[in-house]
Amino acid sequence: MSTSKSSARSVRGTHAAHGAHSGVHTGAVYNGMPALDLGEHGWESPWSGPNGGQCVQTKQLSDGRVAVRQSTDPAGPALIYTPQEMAAFVAGVKRGLADHLAAG
Repeated sequence: MSTSKSSARSVRGTHAAHGAHSGVHTGAVYNGMPALDLGEHGWESPWSGPNGGQCVQTKQLSDGRVAVRQSTDPAGPALIYTPQEMAAFVAGVKRGLADHLAAG
């Protein structure tokens, strides 16, 4: 059976399609990809929870986008944002539009 472009697209986003089993990252950066596929170095914790162990971590990517992951699950999914999306989010936080997320 030959592999067509459409069948290759059907597995896009799976770990096997991005070399997770072989340990080789194929270069595609996508929302929800395993954060470890972006490398172990370069992640920063600009803020954290009150116990210091539950941090949101960010990593600046070479194309300007920003990856975000949870420090307690470094192999979990990375959310990928454009610089414009991050700027809009930060501006909204500064205006108090995310205050409801910290209520509790």
